[in-house]
Amino acid sequence: MPAFAGMTGKVPRVHFSGQAARRFTGGLTELEVEANTFRRMVLELDRRFPGLGRQIEESMAVAIDGEIFQDAYLAQLKPESEIVLIPKIGGG
Repeated sequence: MPAFAGMTGKVPRVHFSGQAARRFTGGLTELEVEANTFRRMVLELDRRFPGLGRQIEESMAVAIDGEIFQDAYLAQLKPESEIVLIPKIGGG
């Protein structure tokens, strides 16, 4: 458990948009995840919902606290962080 979870009682909240990720979560659109980096969050989500980690890495765009990330893997999360995962938009 990250140190901040016990101190504040808050943990980052993940919001899913689109059907692809929700098929792994049984339709859930919001989850709380104890993690202090985006990478740990992905690993924890994959542990809970096998295959979701790969789905996030390969086909989801990431916004953390309102900031869109091209490469969020090492991004730090705060206890009050809001992470939004949306399907990437393809184009050419």
